Amino acid sequence: MKFRIFLILPVMALVAASAVTAHARECTDSTIKGTYAFTIHGQILTPNGPLLVDGIAKTTFDGQGELTQVSAVAINGNIPLIWSPSTGTYTVNSDCTGTITQVGKDQLTLHFAILVSQSGNHIHTVVTDPGFAATSDAERVWAHEDLD
Repeated sequence: MKFRIFLILPVMALVAASAVTAHARECTDSTIKGTYAFTIHGQILTPNGPLLVDGIAKTTFDGQGELTQVSAVAINGNIPLIWSPSTGTYTVNSDCTGTITQVGKDQLTLHFAILVSQSGNHIHTVVTDPGFAATSDAERVWAHEDLD
């Protein structure tokens, strides 16, 4: 009898953990609520040849589809504006894919496909606008609760 109890308890714990894990795999806009540090790499493709893009950004997601960002992005080794501000909107689907639309200070609008991983602690992006071959990866710096 004791052997059965010892066998049943771990099995029940595994079943409960699986149910929690399965539920945690669904994403929403609030999955990426908080502030993230992004590293940006890529190219802007022009008729005169590619321009190299490297940079960093600090982006805060409000958990309801709105974002604010400051970035320092070098184009061919020159940073036109350090800590350039921008705003935008985002959507995270239940399968942890999504989109971002971002408008910079100079009114340039960029569109991104995103993939959220590690329970919302990491975000991977790719610019979807023609003429860009740029990606970024981010990690959560602060959860939104830490900012309140």
